[in-house]
Amino acid sequence: MTKKERTFEIHPDVYRELQYIVDLHQTHGAPNVMPSVKDLVGFVLASIADGSRRPGAWERQLLEPMGLIADCPEHHTYRSAYGKP
Repeated sequence: MTKKERTFEIHPDVYRELQYIVDLHQTHGAPNVMPSVKDLVGFVLASIADGSRRPGAWERQLLEPMGLIADCPEHHTYRSAYGKP
């Protein structure tokens, strides 16, 4: 599987905050240092995708309080692969 480049619009204020996180990581370190905003956004999106397909995963805790789990049995079933089964 190859990575595909995608373009997303990020509000300038949000981007500044994400850049601040990266700057703090670079200056002070972190358990999972992000070298760039692109890497940070990629990590967060991958975590959301993992939480969607793996109901028992720690990443699922990100989706539930944000109301991102659909009201259907399918979204409460483990899937080993990404995307629609």
